[in-house]
Amino acid sequence: MNDSASAIQTPAMADSIVRLAGVGKTFGPAVAVEKLDLDIRRGEFFTLLGPSGSGKTTTLRMIAGFEQPSFGRIDIDGRDVTKIAPYDRDINTIFQDYALFPHMSVAKNVAYGLQAKRVNKREIPQRVAEALRAVRLENYGERNPAQLSGGQRQRVALARAIVNRPRVLLLDEPLGALDLKLRQEMQHELKRIQAEVAITFIYVTHDQEEALTMSDRIAVFNEGRIEQIGDPVTLYERPASEFVANFVGTSNLIERGGTRYVLRPEKIRLALNAADFEAAGRQVEPGRVEFKEFVGMFARYTVVLDAGERVVVTEQNLPGHSVFDRVATGDAVQVAWHRDSLYVFGPAV
Repeated sequence: MNDSASAIQTPAMADSIVRLAGVGKTFGPAVAVEKLDLDIRRGEFFTLLGPSGSGKTTTLRMIAGFEQPSFGRIDIDGRDVTKIAPYDRDINTIFQDYALFPHMSVAKNVAYGLQAKRVNKREIPQRVAEALRAVRLENYGERNPAQLSGGQRQRVALARAIVNRPRVLLLDEPLGALDLKLRQEMQHELKRIQAEVAITFIYVTHDQEEALTMSDRIAVFNEGRIEQIGDPVTLYERPASEFVANFVGTSNLIERGGTRYVLRPEKIRLALNAADFEAAGRQVEPGRVEFKEFVGMFARYTVVLDAGERVVVTEQNLPGHSVFDRVATGDAVQVAWHRDSLYVFGPAV
């Protein structure tokens, strides 16, 4: 270990397995990633979340070694890998297209990386079996990829990655090609597998729900910089900027007394009469329904308040609770929220 790596570290730094210090990337005059500092903890599921072009994928590619940073330093497990080739970083990457060998069986696909690393031949079958068992494909070793569903092929790609026992596994929007139901199932599977194999996962996605469901912590990217890093509850309940408030879920940004607040749609109640609300601790305001829609398990309304603001309200479709069948576009309604549901966003501008 060199002198800089052996310097006194804070507890957070000591627990980091991936550390970016002043890392950025430019392509000519265009700045893809501004200078950023980031510590990713050992064993956590860490997600880079943001819209297309926000810098999240470029950051992942710099960690992988597929892109060279324009400036800054990348450490993996205390080792400076900034100029080290991808194959020498002790990490693996999974992409959306799986990249499985169609002419090889599942078992041979999983074994390929071990053979390339010249692992002892007697050890390979056991490690392949362990990897397939971890992804719940222990009985699929003799099948070819063409005989598998999209979710099963994704799990083979995951088995092929974890069989090498990397320190870090990078996942670049791996579920993007799957349909919604299968994607949701794979979200739970990835989280289960990550906890079981205890490998640090760094996951890239533009899907907010996916990030909130799976992650221990999330870095929200916007225009090449990180807007906020935090656990899912913190990002949702206490967004640090207007961008985070609007990108992570749906937010109502309202102004009262010169102060802007974040108010989530599910924390607003809608009723036909103010008397329907319990008064204690509630802010009640009149408005009119501009739009309503049925979304299965919940209903969503857009209400224009008499004060001039437009808010989105969601309510579960529960017996005796929903007013969906009793309210129409243009109807006068009352909306209410507990005052402690408001999060102080910042001074109005």
